Amino acid sequence: MVSPIISPAGRKNEGVHCTGGGLLINKEGGIVLARVFSSAVVGIDAYVVEVEVDIIPGLPTFTTVGLPEASVKESKERVKSAINNSGYEFPNDRITVNLAPANIKKEGTGFDLPIAVGILCATGILSQKIVSKCLVIGELSLDGRIKPIKGSLSITLAAKQAEFAGVIIPYDNRREAAVSKGISVIPVRYLSQLVNYFRGITKIEPETSDGSLLFNTKDDFEVDFSEVKGQEHTKRALEIAAAGGHNLLMIGPPGSGKTMLAKRLSTILPPLTFDEAIETTKIFSISGRLVKDQALVTKRPFSYPHHTISDAGLIGGGNVPKPGEVSMAHNGVLFLDELPEFKKHVLEVLRQPLEDLKVTISRASMSLTYPANFMLIAAMNPCPCGFFSDPKHICNCSHHQIQRYRSKISGPLLDRIDIHVDVPAVPYKDLMSNDTAESSEAIRKRVSTARLLQKDRLKHTKIHCNAQMTNRQIKKCCNIDHDSGLLLESAVDKLGLSARAYNRILKIARTTADLEEEVDIRAHHIAEAIQYRTLDRGKGLA
Repeated sequence: MVSPIISPAGRKNEGVHCTGGGLLINKEGGIVLARVFSSAVVGIDAYVVEVEVDIIPGLPTFTTVGLPEASVKESKERVKSAINNSGYEFPNDRITVNLAPANIKKEGTGFDLPIAVGILCATGILSQKIVSKCLVIGELSLDGRIKPIKGSLSITLAAKQAEFAGVIIPYDNRREAAVSKGISVIPVRYLSQLVNYFRGITKIEPETSDGSLLFNTKDDFEVDFSEVKGQEHTKRALEIAAAGGHNLLMIGPPGSGKTMLAKRLSTILPPLTFDEAIETTKIFSISGRLVKDQALVTKRPFSYPHHTISDAGLIGGGNVPKPGEVSMAHNGVLFLDELPEFKKHVLEVLRQPLEDLKVTISRASMSLTYPANFMLIAAMNPCPCGFFSDPKHICNCSHHQIQRYRSKISGPLLDRIDIHVDVPAVPYKDLMSNDTAESSEAIRKRVSTARLLQKDRLKHTKIHCNAQMTNRQIKKCCNIDHDSGLLLESAVDKLGLSARAYNRILKIARTTADLEEEVDIRAHHIAEAIQYRTLDRGKGLA
């Protein structure tokens, strides 16, 4: 017996009825429509997509509507082969698939599985009443295997928010998806396995994951600050940068250790919080950079793009915008080596994310925002040959060549870099020294303590570290005594420091005081902060 379908307006749809499984049928018994819920990712967040499958008698055709990209349109061939090779009959009728909402472009291969499930629902093999309780996502191979997709963590979180009972996920995405609590994650390998699960023939145990255990594992960084010989002044500058979230520029000759030092900065940053790890993992997942079977990104990312990168590669872009290196460095470090070698227009696009901590990419069809809260660490030579002001090497660069080389970095970009530090060549006695340098773990403890002090001080604001303080917060949090004021006044007068440099010095001094767990900023904190403004002292990019 069938019951009539009631439209939203309360009127009966004449000649259309509903079976016990929830399928819409016409009065001749032909199947009209099946619905399956799936998901797609926009930015780093996902939204629910309703996959409607309509099968009516007629010439065999397969049409997909709802702004599908090429990879979605090609799903018809994969779906047909997967259904046939899994032992089921593909309907030889007119098939129309609608992906709603139809005003957002759909891309990727994750709609293969929900389309196949919708066809199997429409042909009576599966019950839509059971299928509609879950969100379904996955790519199909021709033999019916279910292959992994990008963005499974974001999709699982969207399914949880939409209050689905469970989410059907490819087996290879199971660990990543299971990080989300409060929803049943069902990993599947084959289409036939999923059909048997929906029909109650096969039981699949939901995947579980304890995110807290992932953070209890001991850090096993491949590099450590104890491996760096000499450069104590630069190490101190990097410690202050890490403690306050300050951007930093290292200037020195080739072989002085700039790259080596920058690669070790991640080892002294505070550990990721769970919320930061979730957000970072979402970015890695939608970019396809998550390591296989990796459940969560638990270490701060370190992004190291080549100087030939385009502005779209750095910031993000494409017809359907994808995250760039600044977003891949979110909650971590973006290292730009050989800074003047980057194209000037590429460097200029960094100004917005450095200021706003996010990137907005606008296209004709959509506008997406990606998070980009990173520390910028840059390195450069003082001149094209690299030996300007080096006492042991002769610089052959002309004044014009040096000025042209340095002019590639604009003033507005330099204004967003708090710390400038000279990195001289390492003396032979330091290279041959057997003294053990301080480890990353010891430095990280001081950095973490300083960050906690800042977090408590700025708890009523939207910022979490000293580098992000506004002028109002600087006045409130960076009070200085009489001696400190005299020293700072002298520096401003003699070195010709700007108002922006004045504020930068106060923020660096505040971080230096936090590392010593001092409530007030002292004169020696101001003196040390002035040392980290090399360019303002006329030794750098004048």
